[in-house]
Amino acid sequence: MNQPTVNPGNSAYLVKLPGLLQQLRGGLVVSCQALDDEPLHGSIHMAAMAAAAVQGGAVGIRANSPGDVTAIRCAIRLPIIGIYKLDIPSFTARITPTIESAIQVANAGADIIAIDATDRPNPDGLSLNDRIRLIHERTSCPVMADISTHQEGLAAQSAGADLVSTTLSGYTDESPQQEAPDFELLHSLATDLKVPIIAEGRIATPELAAQALALGAFAVVVGSAITRPQWITAQFVKRMRQP
Repeated sequence: MNQPTVNPGNSAYLVKLPGLLQQLRGGLVVSCQALDDEPLHGSIHMAAMAAAAVQGGAVGIRANSPGDVTAIRCAIRLPIIGIYKLDIPSFTARITPTIESAIQVANAGADIIAIDATDRPNPDGLSLNDRIRLIHERTSCPVMADISTHQEGLAAQSAGADLVSTTLSGYTDESPQQEAPDFELLHSLATDLKVPIIAEGRIATPELAAQALALGAFAVVVGSAITRPQWITAQFVKRMRQP
């Protein structure tokens, strides 16, 4: 089991946070991920994708798994939002669902740890407050809460999350199932919360990214529309086949 080499204490993450937020403010974070069955799956490809995103003006990268985070950290120096997707029997929460998975991503070089902060149970049975507190203590990294509803966003802020993201809208029964970004959720969170709100989920065009900023997003995360060639190709093919 990986363990952090040092435990700098409860407030060490606060030292990092202002600089990270300054780098991310108003910018594009590119989510560099590939599924197991996709041609670009593999850390070497994700590192190259991250480097290309940086050349294009991205201000940060979101990456999945310690292996990918390590490779990307070697390729770039911008902030990395690290996650570790794990499929654990009897649990639907997948994004960094345990403290150990957060520690592994931090040790790999992530600057911010994103976690599933929905109302769904997590495998270690911890309350959201305790999960965020332990991640702060054991990694010294700020925590980004991936949520799916307005109430979950409020709860995440109360629990100590440093950023809140709309990532999981559409992935829970409580959130709207739609093809468009959940801009209603984004705007309500930006209005009611004090922590930075990150827009993520189905933002497929530059116009939608700009709209997210106009609605109050602190920064915008885009994945498939930039980093999944098979998905991008399919959009062209679908449109070209329409009468």
